[in-house]
Amino acid sequence: MEMEQLLSMGFSSELAAQALAATGGKSTLKATEWILSHKPSNPNPNPSPPPFQPKLDRFFHLQTKLSPSPPSPEPTATAPAPSIRIVPQNDPDDDSATPSPLHKHKRQKLQHPKPTIQLGKTDHQTHEPLPERMRPRTVFEVVGQDHILGNNSLLRSAIDRNRIPSIIFWGPPGSGKTSIAKSIVNSAQERSSYRFVSLSAVTSGVKDVRDAVEEARRMRIKNNKRTVLFVDEVHRFNKSQQDSFLPVIEDGSIVFMGATTENPSFHLITPLLSRCRVLTLNPLKPHHVETLLKRAVNDQEKGLLRSIGMRVDVKDDALQFLSMNCDGDARVALNALEISATTAAARVADNQPKQKGVGLELDRDFDSVGSEENEISSFAAVVTVDDVKEALQCKHLAYDKAGDEHYNLISALHKSMRGSDADAAIYWLARMLEGGEEPLYIARRLIRFASEDVGLADPLALNQAVSCYQACHFIGMPECNVILAQCVTYLALAPKSIAVYRAIGAAQKVVRESVGQNEGVPLHLRNAPTKLMKELGYGKDYIYPPDNPSSSTQSYLPPSLQGYKFLDWPSQNSAQQNRNS
Repeated sequence: MEMEQLLSMGFSSELAAQALAATGGKSTLKATEWILSHKPSNPNPNPSPPPFQPKLDRFFHLQTKLSPSPPSPEPTATAPAPSIRIVPQNDPDDDSATPSPLHKHKRQKLQHPKPTIQLGKTDHQTHEPLPERMRPRTVFEVVGQDHILGNNSLLRSAIDRNRIPSIIFWGPPGSGKTSIAKSIVNSAQERSSYRFVSLSAVTSGVKDVRDAVEEARRMRIKNNKRTVLFVDEVHRFNKSQQDSFLPVIEDGSIVFMGATTENPSFHLITPLLSRCRVLTLNPLKPHHVETLLKRAVNDQEKGLLRSIGMRVDVKDDALQFLSMNCDGDARVALNALEISATTAAARVADNQPKQKGVGLELDRDFDSVGSEENEISSFAAVVTVDDVKEALQCKHLAYDKAGDEHYNLISALHKSMRGSDADAAIYWLARMLEGGEEPLYIARRLIRFASEDVGLADPLALNQAVSCYQACHFIGMPECNVILAQCVTYLALAPKSIAVYRAIGAAQKVVRESVGQNEGVPLHLRNAPTKLMKELGYGKDYIYPPDNPSSSTQSYLPPSLQGYKFLDWPSQNSAQQNRNS
């Protein structure tokens, strides 16, 4: 196999055999490298160029130089054959170097003039997403989080006094956690006394944290500069990884800032929480999102002009639609705006006449944007509601099947049914289904609700809930949505009773607390299948109720629990009335 590949590349059978013998005969790549890095043992004074494959890189992507020696001079008729040298693919072209025979057939790289930005085109620097470019630089540019950035807030006071504390930012995606952390450092009274270091818990480990801490200690000793260590998605660190922050926060080596979308009470260790202040961020309101979108449209340095290379006009209804359908996530809104603008720019490029001079050039650093504004304005891209809808595809829903929103929504559904509000119950059901919730999970919760909240007031509710689960299992989504809605409506409108729920809870409490010393079953209630058990008194004096329907003297509780009442139900009111405390 290896010999055939070497022969197909143009090498002689003798040379291929030598290469395979020298390299073990198992790797065509190693054999090829051996051939290219060794001179012939008996060179001919007037050699003819050996057969070679001018496009070897079709077969192998050689990334290292095989010959450390400098390139040989250009061969003459009497000079020996030069040693062949493989140049890395990513080496810069050297115009002064003399090409070797191996490369004389290689297509030369085109020499491009200084790159410029043409109308509707962008440079490589604009590949940075619009949300990243539009991050606020100071806390004064942050919108929508006035409850933590107001004039008398903890953060504003800390910034004014140059005493930044360790903080955990908890909020939904796109609410500004990372942006606020960076802007706090930029807004400090003594900006030069802080340095900002960012890590991601997704890609970093304890070693990265230790390296950052060591560097922070060196900087503090050398330059008296404190390090703000920001860890994004900090909830992804396990317990031992979170423990590594404790001593360095304690001794002041770093100012710690973490960002999480998960509830810190469940995902962060208590010692870390005790050393930080937890600040909750809210989803942005539509008018806050609209403010950010307008800022991106009007900012000629970092905004949409930078993204698509032409002026952009966004219709007011498009801005309103986008701000209303991003679920308070600024990142979603800005990304959708950028995609919408790209769609509009492509439409302009397709519709504009193909004439000379249309390719208006903008300077790479956009210093000339203002002077050419009139020319550009004639080619403005107009973003409409249809463009925004195409960019969003569907309304963005903030939902996490394993996070807080999952439990918040099922709690809202449960409480709406308990309150007999069928409309609200159907709404929360729809929210969960549109968010991608597993329908069988909802059906299981409905079975629980049927016993916990409806109970004996309508015993058929449990049948309805079990049937709902089975039907959802049979047909799945999306067809089972109406089955879930029917069951939710039935349970919401059904009469409610928590008598059974309270009864089992009270009984379990008695058992856990050993109120009756959890004594054995009374002898008359025990089964006596053998003669020995009967002789021991098992089942003695037991009264069989079907034969004695009027008998009410028989006791079924242990002696220590006589008089206890767990179920409060009308049919039991004539029975025992007293409950011992």
